[in-house]
Order: sequence, then structure tokens, then C-alpha cells
Amino acid sequence: MANMSLKKVPIPEQDPKVRSKNFDEVALGYTEEMAVEEAKRCLNCKHKPCVSGCPVNVQIPEFISLIADGRFEEAYEKIIETNSLPAVCGRVCPQETQCEEKCVRGIKGEPVGIGRLERFAADWAMSNTKRTYKKVSKNGKKVAIVGSGPAGLSCAGDLIKMGYDVTIFEAFHLAGGVLVYGIPEFRLPKSLVQKEIETLLEQGVEIKTNMVIGKVLTIDEIFEEGYSAVFIGSGAGLPSFMHIPGENLNGVYSANEFLTRINLMKAYKEDAETPVMRGRSVAVIGGGNVAMDAARCALRLGADNVYIVYRRSEAEMPARLEEIHHAKEEGIIFKLLTNPTKILGDDKGWVKGMECVEMELGEPDASGRRRPIAKSGSEHVVDVDTVIIAIGTSPNPLIRSTTPDLATNKWGCIIADEQTGRTSKEGVFAGGDAVTGSATVILAMGAGKKAAKAIDEYIKSKN
Repeated sequence: MANMSLKKVPIPEQDPKVRSKNFDEVALGYTEEMAVEEAKRCLNCKHKPCVSGCPVNVQIPEFISLIADGRFEEAYEKIIETNSLPAVCGRVCPQETQCEEKCVRGIKGEPVGIGRLERFAADWAMSNTKRTYKKVSKNGKKVAIVGSGPAGLSCAGDLIKMGYDVTIFEAFHLAGGVLVYGIPEFRLPKSLVQKEIETLLEQGVEIKTNMVIGKVLTIDEIFEEGYSAVFIGSGAGLPSFMHIPGENLNGVYSANEFLTRINLMKAYKEDAETPVMRGRSVAVIGGGNVAMDAARCALRLGADNVYIVYRRSEAEMPARLEEIHHAKEEGIIFKLLTNPTKILGDDKGWVKGMECVEMELGEPDASGRRRPIAKSGSEHVVDVDTVIIAIGTSPNPLIRSTTPDLATNKWGCIIADEQTGRTSKEGVFAGGDAVTGSATVILAMGAGKKAAKAIDEYIKSKN
């Protein structure tokens, strides 16, 4: 019988007072009974509006119908026909602005919990099944992937199934890209990321770590090693700064460095070799998911007060509603319509406060959001000893500086065709944040899938 409840089945979560002091996952996931109950809310629409909202075209009604019937393994198999990272996507995709936004049940109530059900299917399969992979006939062609983040992993997953020998070149010592260095453990357990990567290794993908392309090897040198095509999915790991006085003080971090120390290097553990500032009073500048992640990590490191300092109102914040909600539950203080103008330091070069000015919203700017304007006479100082800047990132210049025939735009992003990932350089394709700047995991995966198809067509056209 269909479940016509207007609300999603609630997902169990850690109590905010408990979770704010640990790095364990916040959402605990559905039980089998909860998943079946939520799956029965799906109307199984014939025109499948939810699928059109998914960048990797997961056949959503089909996998949800299988869950409703208790056929959990088959539901997982249906998902991975098009999505090679379901445990990841079920946790970090902004379903509320993609598949769930188009759900018919959302017209008169809450949409079906598509992300929660995807997570359930993936977690269930990881705990209850051992997958075997059909041996694919090799076609004798090699493809190189630069970067092991969501774009690179997605591209590799599709190409290996097409018979290519696929090698991923990763700059860090551990594969996963932003999934391991950027997203905290309490949102995305790293053991799950490694399990997803292991499925690619089992299918034959090779991953070479500590390979900084543009330094260890150039793109041209990769071609000299016999690769027929290269996909660049190197992300956008170069942090942006505000260029205000005091940014060079001790106790000022880019969110990239702060989160990398915590997530990749496990600096939150007592025995960690990599240190990280455990501030008493912390300001995080920015309003996106990265800002929420940094703020919630700072709180878990023991801060008494953590502020999100954002120059617009909450309505303009780009972070997921779920992340804002969780941050508020945990006690993060939101200082909205506030803009930093100077970071103050003591005589030893350490942060001792931050000068700010209050803002008001004027006419919309080029982004469509109302432009913040400083209010005269509203200057004030926020008492902080740590400042984390989370206002955006851009691609690392190494690849473009060593590949002169690779066209980039004024922000340093690689120029690539939206549908194929083709770049200005013969045989080179690109996708994800290296092309778009900071975006979502699932959009990067979608770009990787499109590029894999285009790479296959390109190589075949050369034979």
C-alpha cells in the first residue's frame, strides 16, 4: 500500500549536543523498515521528472520501487548503472535543488527522500553483498585521468567498462580528491569513500598517487607515454582571499588548508602528526557548504564560540539548507549582513580580533543576488583568535602554466565544451571544478560521464 504521508520518514541523527563534540557521522541512515516505508511514498510517475533533475540520470523511480519491494541489492545495481559513487552522492548531493526539487510529492508536501534512499541502498549493499565484476575485453587503448575527485572517478568508472586501460594520476598521497580533503568525516565517512574507490580498483583502474601533473609530468609527457586521451578533473584547490589587512597573521587559515589538515591529515585526533589551530573563538568568513564544514569542524575541535560571518542575509546563503540547519542546532553563531574589513593582531603576530562593518542589501548584482552595501557608522570588532576564509577557490595554475595550448578563462578555469568536455588541446578533455570553478560533487560526476562518452567517440574516430 502506498504511503501518502506529506512528510518524509525522519532520518535518525546524533543529538546536536553529543555530535558537536565528535567527528562521527551526524545522520545515522534508514533501517530497512524505514527505507521501505519512505520508498512507498514514491508515485512512480511515468514521465519521471526526478530523473531530469539528476546530472548522472539515475533511474530514480525504478530503484525506489525495488526498495519498496524489499529488493535492496537490485536497487543498488540499478543505481550503479549510471552512478559509480552512490554512497557519496546519497550523503552530499544537494538533492533539494536537483532530483527532489522536481518530485511531484513536493507539490503538496515534502518530496520523496531520494538521497536518503540512495544512501540506504549503497550502505546496505556494502554491508550485505560482495560484488563481482564481469571481465571486459580490452581494446588496447590507454586513457589518463588527472585527479581522483568525483569528476575523475566518474570518468574512470565509465571508461574501464568500455575496455580502456585507465590510469588516474593523483597529486595527494591518497585518492579521493575533495571527497577526502574537503568534506568532513561527520558528513562523509572516509571509509566509505575508500570502499567506492576500491570498486574501481577491482575493475582494473590504476591509481598513481603523489603525481603532481605540471610538475612530475606535463600533459604532453603523458601523451608521450602512449595515452590516447587525457581527462583533466583536477578540481579547484587554490583558495581565494579577501585581500584585507591582517590576512598574513598567525591564526588565519584558508578553509582549504584548515579542512585538509583535519580531513586528510586527521589533525583532530590527539596523536595526529599534522597540527591544527584549536581556537577559543573562531570566525569563518563565507556562506557556502565549505564555510559550514569549517565552522562545524572548529566547534568539534573545542572552540567556545564559532561565528559564520557572511555579508548577505540567510536567504542568499549558497550552503545547503540541511547544513545551515545542522550548524544552528550545534550552536554556530550566524553574524549575517556583516563584512570583515581588517584582521587585528597582537605584538607577536597572532590574531586578536576582527574589524567588521554591518551591511544592507541593495539592487541585485550580476549573480542575481542583492548587492551588499556597507552601513556608515556600523564598524565594530569581533573578539576572535582564529579566522578561516571560505569565500571560494579557483583551479591550481600548474597545469595551465605548463600546457600553453590549453585555453583558460580569466578565472583560470579550463575552457571546455559543456556537453563533451573537449578543450582547445587535441585529445584533452576536462570537467568538474577545473572547468566550472567550485560546484557540487554530482555536477562534477556528470561532467566526468559526459567526457568518458566523448573520449570513447574521439578515440574510435582516430582508428
